Amino acid sequence: MFDIGFTELLLVGLVALVVLGPERLPGAVRTTGLWIGRLKRSFANIKAEVEREIGADEIRRQLHNERILDLEREMKQSIMPPGNSGASAPSSPPSPAAEPSAAAPAKPAGDAETAREDVPAAASEKPSAPTERPNP
Repeated sequence: MFDIGFTELLLVGLVALVVLGPERLPGAVRTTGLWIGRLKRSFANIKAEVEREIGADEIRRQLHNERILDLEREMKQSIMPPGNSGASAPSSPPSPAAEPSAAAPAKPAGDAETAREDVPAAASEKPSAPTERPNP
């Protein structure tokens, strides 16, 4: 950190011995050492707290991004019909969510369908074909 050599430390020690005297020098060195230790611990605690906060922010950001990706996947699945073209009939049987039957069990409250409640209704519905209006 500081580029202090042995000769410089020896010079500082001799000046402190002359200024403070041999009686007060040990107490001053002890007090200085305690203050330096407290400062080091304080800086280490602050550094650890900042690193912890940065890590927590990264985790929050990652979870948020994963949630957005899941919502986008659900929107794509609900907008795009199964099969190659939208004009032909779907090749797979309709999903249990589209046609509830007595054999299908009720979905739990934490299912992926409830996550779509945050999306506006217009964005989650299939786009409808334009209808022709009768000319008056």
